[in-house]
Amino acid sequence: MKLLLSIFLSLLAGSFSQQPDSLLFARLDTMLTRYTDAIVMESIDVKKAESDFLINSVNDSLTTQHIALWLYDHYKDSPVMGEEAVAIHLWDNWFKPGTIKMRSEYERFDADLFATFNRSTLIGMKAPSVAMKTPCGCRIEIPQEGSYSILFFFDTSCGKCKLEAQLLPQVLEKITFPTKFYAVYCGHDKKEWSKFRSSFKVRNRKVRIVHCWDPEIESDYLRLYGVISTPRLYFTDTDGEILGRRLEIESLDEIIHYICDYYGQAQE
Repeated sequence: MKLLLSIFLSLLAGSFSQQPDSLLFARLDTMLTRYTDAIVMESIDVKKAESDFLINSVNDSLTTQHIALWLYDHYKDSPVMGEEAVAIHLWDNWFKPGTIKMRSEYERFDADLFATFNRSTLIGMKAPSVAMKTPCGCRIEIPQEGSYSILFFFDTSCGKCKLEAQLLPQVLEKITFPTKFYAVYCGHDKKEWSKFRSSFKVRNRKVRIVHCWDPEIESDYLRLYGVISTPRLYFTDTDGEILGRRLEIESLDEIIHYICDYYGQAQE
C-alpha cells in the first residue's frame, strides 16, 4: 500500500507542477478514486491516517482544499458502512478548526450538523443509552445489554417506515439467537401508534418486541441516534457495541444471517 501511495504522490507532483485547472483536477479525482478503492478493505484508522497523509502531502492551498473536500464527500456519502467516521475525522481535524475552508458557509453548517448527528453511533462504539416510555408509561432504558438488539426508529406517517414495518417480521422470523427489537415511535399520535402495535406481530420466541417512545424528546435520542428522518435501523452486540448503523432491510438481513451462523457454530 505504501508503494501505491508513493506512486500516487509522484503522479500528483507531476500533475500540479503548474497552476491547477479543471482537467488536472479531473485527473486528480480519478487518482483519488483509484486510491480509495485500493484501500477500501483497510481499517477506519488506516483510512483516517491515509487521508491526513494525502492532505499534508501537497503545498498548493487550492489543491490541498480540493483533496480534502473530495475525501470528505467520498467518505460522507460512502455506501461502505462505517466509512462516515473518516468524514467526521476530516471535519474535526481540518475543516472545523479552519485549517481548510469548505466551499461555503452552508456546507460548513451541513458538515457540522452531519458530525453532530452521527458521531455518537459510529461502528464499534457503545450504543447511547436513552430513557424511553413504554405504552403503559413505564420508564425503560434502551438498548439493554445481555442480548443482541435491533433499534427501529419509525413514524406511522412515514411511507418508507410502513413498507419496512411490513418487511421486518419476515426478517425477524429468521433469528435464532436471543434478540430484543426496540420499536421506537417518533410520532405523537397515540391512536396510530396503538394501531401499529396491534398490527406488528412476530411469532419468533427468540425475539422480544419492545414498544417505546419519548414524545417530549427528553432523552435527546434524535441527536444521539441521528434521527433527522425516519426510518432508522441499528444493530448492537450483546455488550451494546454498534455492529450496524443506518441499515436497510437487506443489510439487516445480512447481519442477522451472519450472526445466526456464528451463534449456531458456538452452540455446537
